Amino acid sequence: MKRTADRTANGTRTTRGTRTTRRKGARTRRGTRRLRAALVALTAASGLLLTACSGDGHDGKASDSSYEGGGGPGGGTGGGGNSDAAPLPAPDGTRGTDRQREGEQDDRRDGAPDPDHLSTFALDVDTASYGYARRTLSEGRLPDPSTVRPEEFVNSFRQDYARPDGNGFTVTVDGARTDEDDWSLVRVGLATRSAGPDEDRPPAALTFVIDVSGSMDEPGRLDLARESLATMTDRLRDEDSVAIVTFSDEAETVLPMTRLDGNRDEIHDAVDALEPARSTNLGAGVETGYETAVEGLRKGATNRVVLVSDALANTGDTDADTILERIGESRREHGITLFGVGVGSDYGDALMERLADKGDGHTVYVSDEEEGREVFCEQLPRNIELMARDAKAQVAFDPATVAEFRLVGYENRRVADEDFRDDDVDGGEVGPGHTVTALYAVRTRSGAPDGHLATATVRWLDPESRAPREESGALEAEDLGGSVWTGGRGLAVTATAAYFADALRLDGRRHRALPGAPGLGELADHAAGLADRTEDRDLHDLAEAIRTADRLS
Repeated sequence: MKRTADRTANGTRTTRGTRTTRRKGARTRRGTRRLRAALVALTAASGLLLTACSGDGHDGKASDSSYEGGGGPGGGTGGGGNSDAAPLPAPDGTRGTDRQREGEQDDRRDGAPDPDHLSTFALDVDTASYGYARRTLSEGRLPDPSTVRPEEFVNSFRQDYARPDGNGFTVTVDGARTDEDDWSLVRVGLATRSAGPDEDRPPAALTFVIDVSGSMDEPGRLDLARESLATMTDRLRDEDSVAIVTFSDEAETVLPMTRLDGNRDEIHDAVDALEPARSTNLGAGVETGYETAVEGLRKGATNRVVLVSDALANTGDTDADTILERIGESRREHGITLFGVGVGSDYGDALMERLADKGDGHTVYVSDEEEGREVFCEQLPRNIELMARDAKAQVAFDPATVAEFRLVGYENRRVADEDFRDDDVDGGEVGPGHTVTALYAVRTRSGAPDGHLATATVRWLDPESRAPREESGALEAEDLGGSVWTGGRGLAVTATAAYFADALRLDGRRHRALPGAPGLGELADHAAGLADRTEDRDLHDLAEAIRTADRLS
C-alpha cells in the first residue's frame, strides 16, 4: 500500500499509512532507529538533545519507571524503547536488570527503568472509576484495587484551564514540588472550547441500549435508567431522534429511530414499559443496538449508541474485543461512538471500560437520581458534538533535567511512541467543554534547578475533515512551584485525587506510593480545606470519601 506524507497544522511532517504497511516497514524502521540512536547519542554528548522521535536509549536519558507497572508493548512510555540499550541505574544504585529480577520474584512489576524520555497515551475522559469507588465506600466497603483507575479520579474534577476560541485544544503544563527530595508532580492539562448553546449543536441520533436483565431489578438500576431517560426525553430538541433497544437473554428493538417532534408520548411509553427479565446477553444488546443505529443513521447528525447496564454479562459473548469485532464495521464506516453509563452496586467495571475505550467513546457511573439527571440531561447533550477524534498526547521530557518520570494511570490507554503520528492508531474522542488531565511524578536531576523540563503535544483529527492537527505547551524546571499544597487550586485538586487513587490501589505487591504521599487523614484535611475555600460540593464529597476510606482501612 502507498504511504502518503502530510504536514500538520504546525508544519510537522508526518507519514500515514495502513497497519499492514506499517508492519511491512517494521524492519526498515528498526534499522533507521538504530542509526538515529547513534546520531542522537552524538547530539546528547554536546548537551543539545531535547526531544527525539525514537525510543532508542543511552546513558543520560530520562526514564519512565512505570508507576503503573512495567514496560512491554504499550506500557511505560510506549513501544519506543530499545531493548538492546543498557538499563540506567535505579535511584537506589542498582542496575535496572537486577531490580527487574527482584521484581519478577515478588511480582512487584516495578521493572527496570525504561531508558526513554517519551510518554504517549490516548486521551481519556472517563470518570466511572471514581463514581463507582464513591458508591462502594458509601456502602461500607473498600473498592477492589483493580477497579481504581487514577486518571478517572483525576478527570472527575473541574479544571480552569484556558480554552481555545475555536476548534482544537489548549495545552497547559504546570507543576510543583512534593515533600520528597527532587520529586515533583507535573500536570498536563488539555481543554476544548466551551459548549455553546444547545440550539447550536448538530442534531442527535441516539440509540439507547438498555439492560433489562434480572440483575437490573435492584433499586438504583433500571428504575434509575427509566427516570433519567424520561427526564432526558423532555429535554432533547424536536429535531433529535431516539431509538431504544433492550436486552436480557435476547435483544429487541422496542423503538426504531424516532424524531422527538410530535412523538414524545410514544417515547415516554417505551421508556415506562421497561421491565427486568432474565439473564444478561450484553453482546447481543450491543450488536442489535449498532444495527438499529445504522438503520436509523442520520446524515449531518451525531450518531451515538448509549449503553446503560451494570455490565454483568453472563450469556452469549462476554468479551469486549469479541463484541466490538462484530460491530466493528458500523463503528469505522459510520463513525458511531459509544457512551457507556454504568449502574448498580455490583458493576462489571472492566467490561464497560473496555467497551468504551475500544468503541471510540467513554464511560460514566451513576448511583442516584441527581447523578442520573446530570449525566442524561447535562453531560450527554454536551457530549453529542465531537471536537476531536483519535486524540493522543505525547510528552517529551528533557533528559538533561529529568532523571525519572512516571505517568499516573492510563495503563489501558498507552500508545507506542512511534504511533503518535500514525492516524490509523486509535486515540480518544473528546467533545466540547471537556478537560483532560494527565499527572506525572518527575524526579529532576540533583543540581539542575533550571533548564527545560518537558514539552507536551496533543494530536487529533478534525471530526469532519479528518485532517490532523497538533498543539503544544512546555514547562521549564524553574517554573515548578513550591509545594503542591500551597500552589493553585487546580494542581492541588489533581494531586489530592491522584494520591487518593494511589492509596486505594496499594495492595502490597504491584503498586508503590506516589512520591510525597500523605496519609489518608492528612489527605482528607487537604480536600476539606480546598472544599471550604472554593465552596465546591464535589470537593466536599471527595473529602468525605477519603475519610470513609481512612476508617475502613
